[in-house]
Amino acid sequence: MSKLKIYAKSILIPVILGGIVGFLISGSMDYNSLKKPLFAPPGILFPIVWTILYILMGISYGRLESKSLIDSKSKTIYYSQLVVNLLWPIFFFAFKWRLFSSIWIILLVLLVLLMVIDFYHKEKISGLLQIPYLLWSIFATYLTISIYFLNHV
Repeated sequence: MSKLKIYAKSILIPVILGGIVGFLISGSMDYNSLKKPLFAPPGILFPIVWTILYILMGISYGRLESKSLIDSKSKTIYYSQLVVNLLWPIFFFAFKWRLFSSIWIILLVLLVLLMVIDFYHKEKISGLLQIPYLLWSIFATYLTISIYFLNHV
């Protein structure tokens, strides 16, 4: 497969899947009506940030795939974190499972950390491209847990 096709596929998979999830939960988004913690960003920021992160995720994976550095371990970590990532907004917004979502997002952070380490060992730039995703996931964990406690009553 050509490098262009590898990168196109690697970028489009998370971007399109993220867009589908966003569309599916759009009617149940209640972020603006929730009590939010200090430093909570405006809701309009989330689709922008996630699109950038999905693109970086795809570039990172594409770099490894184009250099034949993807093995079954890397593929498992990558697609596991992507599934966990895509399910989180469904649990949080559509099902309103705030406590479960707080636990689920910790799983996401752990998987993203594993991905950063795995990718970094294979190709440093691919690992470094995931750092914004790791940082945002940690921040999202703070938001999720805080929103649970602030709105639990």
